Amino acid sequence: MAIKKIGSQTIKLFNPPSIISTSTIVGPKEGDGPLSKYFDTILQDDLYGEDSWEKAESKFIEEAVKSALSKVRLNLSDMDYLIGGDLLNQLMSTSFAARSLQIPFFGIYGACSNSTEAMSLAAMLIDGGYADKIATTASSHFSSAERQYRFPLESGNQRPLTSQWTVTGAGTTILSSNGEGPYITHVTTGKVVDFGIKDAANMGAAMAPSAVDTIKTHLNDTGFKPEDYDIIITGDLGILGHEIAMEMLEKEGYNMSNVFKDCGIEIFDNERQDTHCGGSGCASSAVVFSGYLYEQLKAKKINKILLVATGALLSPTSSLQGESIPSIAHAVTIESKLRN
Repeated sequence: MAIKKIGSQTIKLFNPPSIISTSTIVGPKEGDGPLSKYFDTILQDDLYGEDSWEKAESKFIEEAVKSALSKVRLNLSDMDYLIGGDLLNQLMSTSFAARSLQIPFFGIYGACSNSTEAMSLAAMLIDGGYADKIATTASSHFSSAERQYRFPLESGNQRPLTSQWTVTGAGTTILSSNGEGPYITHVTTGKVVDFGIKDAANMGAAMAPSAVDTIKTHLNDTGFKPEDYDIIITGDLGILGHEIAMEMLEKEGYNMSNVFKDCGIEIFDNERQDTHCGGSGCASSAVVFSGYLYEQLKAKKINKILLVATGALLSPTSSLQGESIPSIAHAVTIESKLRN
């Protein structure tokens, strides 16, 4: 019997795991943004000493995992599992990092929803008694993503105003069965939603409906109200997608104006840095949470957040074949302290 399931898509964890450590590594553009002081490592060269962007991204993951473990004096051998993914074919960056890290590995693909998908699965494994310590990762790289999904940078193609800037970086969380918080208390797993958007340069519009569906389901399943949260934050809808999601939620009767934010908006100064519609990519939610939001939760400046990472489940093949863009959003409730 699924005794921990509440409502249609949500799990309430009986023994909420603690996020005992995080680490972030970001590229130069992200390091020049408004959240720079919350990142552990800011690169001056997005190749990170490697001879390709894909190898650099793999190195991001490896170094972020090691850094997060070093903060709490743990070793790679202390991890029961590594769960993570990226945007590249066959999870190239994460799989190659896992080859070096030698932690039992679950590779996942939820596109830009990878961060909360990984945290969801890790939390359920620990709550279920299958593991004590798990590392989760999510990464992306502007240049490797452009090369795979759109145009080689060497082509110099002009980006439309609806496009978003893929965040270069990686975020790691270490979840443990023991710890002093913050804690993952609820997991809401999203469904694939497709409103027929076909423009790969307008992914905020493609992903907004999935974010709305998951947020609405989470609130219905749990009985929580938007005002029960200090922040409800999506992963990478960007400016346009955030506006669409806000309007859709208002039509559903939810007033989100005081709590609704987006990692893709927070990570860049859009006017100064000219990212068009803001940030995107797996690293968008991963580094904003593992840097800024985690520090706010640890300091008790915020007490309860709903982190909703969104993913556009397109591929180069599906785009070339004229398919629409399915999307998904996974949500986790993270609280600074456990409540009775």
